[in-house]
Amino acid sequence: MTENHTPDLPDVDDPFVRQLLVLPDRDAADEAAEELGAAHPDLGEPEIVRDALAGEDDAEDAQWLVVLDPPTNGWTPALLHVLDTLATSHDGWREEA
Repeated sequence: MTENHTPDLPDVDDPFVRQLLVLPDRDAADEAAEELGAAHPDLGEPEIVRDALAGEDDAEDAQWLVVLDPPTNGWTPALLHVLDTLATSHDGWREEA
């Protein structure tokens, strides 16, 4: 292990790819976007999108995405950790777009 490696921070495969917070409902997505905007205004305004699960007609089965464009200098392990923690706190997870 190198001295710059921190085992609890995620790896950055592509620092300029969009990140998605996948959340269970609109309220969770709104709250997560608001919290992220307050803590990291430099990330800009996230987009909130409803994502119906493939083959599902029931609106109850929709997930909500908070779509985040990469910052000017790209995602860092610390920022991705913030996103992971935020998504988990709202019963969701983070994915690369």
